[in-house]
Amino acid sequence: MNRGGPSIESSRRVAVLISDYVCHFPRKNGNAMNKRNTYAGTSALLVLAALLCAMILVSTPRSDASSFEQTTPPQAPAPAVVAHFHHLHLNTTDPAAAINFYTSKFDCEKGRFAGLLDAVWAQKSWMLFAKVAAPPPWELTSAIWHFGWGAEDMKATYQKQLDMGTKFFNPITDISDIGGNKGATGLFYYAYVEGPDHALIELNTANHHRFGHLHLFSEDPVSAGEWYMKYLGATRRGTAPPSREPRVYRDFPIGPSMSLMSDNVNIIIFPIQYSKKAYPDHWKNGQTTMSPTKGRVVDHVGFSVDNLTESLEKLRKDGVKVTDEIKSVAGGKIKYAFIEGPDKIRIELVEGHATKE
Repeated sequence: MNRGGPSIESSRRVAVLISDYVCHFPRKNGNAMNKRNTYAGTSALLVLAALLCAMILVSTPRSDASSFEQTTPPQAPAPAVVAHFHHLHLNTTDPAAAINFYTSKFDCEKGRFAGLLDAVWAQKSWMLFAKVAAPPPWELTSAIWHFGWGAEDMKATYQKQLDMGTKFFNPITDISDIGGNKGATGLFYYAYVEGPDHALIELNTANHHRFGHLHLFSEDPVSAGEWYMKYLGATRRGTAPPSREPRVYRDFPIGPSMSLMSDNVNIIIFPIQYSKKAYPDHWKNGQTTMSPTKGRVVDHVGFSVDNLTESLEKLRKDGVKVTDEIKSVAGGKIKYAFIEGPDKIRIELVEGHATKE
């Protein structure tokens, strides 16, 4: 029965449209937030609305007759390497506690990677954990911002998390009026969970409750996105050419940006200038360049390939920096190497695709 509010179906349509793009700037809770961060958090929400509005307008198909006259967009060139999303690798002071945290709060399960390492299996990829002696740095100065899960009923999911004692970096927030949907409420929500060692995990309205996205920062989001397409086979969402025009809203840089897919994971890239404007306290001691991800709370991202030796040589010949040559463990069962991606992100290449044993 329609009681004057939005229907479930309309909610789903909005959630499907927005969920692949939504990743919001975290805001600190309570008295710890100073006035400057309060303004930053509020403005960031408005910034996000403007960005998603632009994305929706760009990606919405035209319904008039002239839309049939549009030419087919050119096909992207074949990637140098066809890769698949394989894992996130986190640094933590207590791997067992981290595994318990993720598997008790999100849609994922305990597993043993290659039968050797306790880990988390999230539908089609792994979360791996390295034990470190001291809490790793987590400030938003590197290429990796956060990762996240969807929620079909965000309000119920949020309440369930509160009942479990989950700590939120920022509370549930309604942003249903994104994309020109003026006055709408109850359609789209997001919140940030503070994970072990300050890892940032987003929950947002979606048509699923699985592990769904990885959000990155870049000095040049368009070039970074094109790099992932060329060298790892990621596919770009949308058909219009990516815009390099800066987009600023209330003095916050929100573009250029890119949105890609790698298997079932949406990889979204925002300009690092956004972090510098909204989180100046994270940029300490005069830091102006992005931090390498190595050694931080999310140390690196892993992609799998069919033939590691062949793939690595293709990348090397094309100028991609190889930081760690091929190594093997478990009697050759696992072969891996490391390359450096855009903005000093550490990327592991693993031979053989992710499977749960």
